[in-house]
Amino acid sequence: MFVLSFVFVVCSFKLILSCCHKIQVYCTHMFCWGVVLPVFKLPKMTKEEMWKLIRRQRLCRIAFKGTDYPYMAPFQYVVLDDVLYFHFTDYGTKMKLLENDKRVCVEIEEYREDLSEYSFIVLRGTLNVVTDPKERATAIHKLSTEGEQKLSTNFLPAHGFKKTDSWDQLTPTNPSLVAVKLEKVTQEIGLKSP
Repeated sequence: MFVLSFVFVVCSFKLILSCCHKIQVYCTHMFCWGVVLPVFKLPKMTKEEMWKLIRRQRLCRIAFKGTDYPYMAPFQYVVLDDVLYFHFTDYGTKMKLLENDKRVCVEIEEYREDLSEYSFIVLRGTLNVVTDPKERATAIHKLSTEGEQKLSTNFLPAHGFKKTDSWDQLTPTNPSLVAVKLEKVTQEIGLKSP
């Protein structure tokens, strides 16, 4: 039994080597198990392409450092003076995670349904609560205005409201609404379809 298993593993390994050798001519290479494997890298987006995508979209995903696992959730965002702003409620998991560690990854994407074209961006930075009242009011007002113009009221529950409410519930006078912004971006990664 051991000899048969060993022969199968050796034959499988030789087949993998043979296939890899034929494929490696077409693209760059990476080493795995001491074998050269093919790698194709997606084209990088320019900074201008990245900011056009950021301004076109309104939803992103933010990944937080969780206690046992990473925690990721979708967020509406707005851009003010090249800074991304988000809304949190003053309760729940996200606020607790943010209190423990402000470092996050923000992911924004755009794609055709058949994936014939796609692009995505990852921004690594810190999320900080906006404490300046004027800045907070401006961010919340823009979130409300853009939500009313571009999003269904079915998204209001993501902000802590009923879907039967209106976007004007998202108001700076509501003390339970927290505006946060992405700062100290240490890495911007933008990739697109070839």
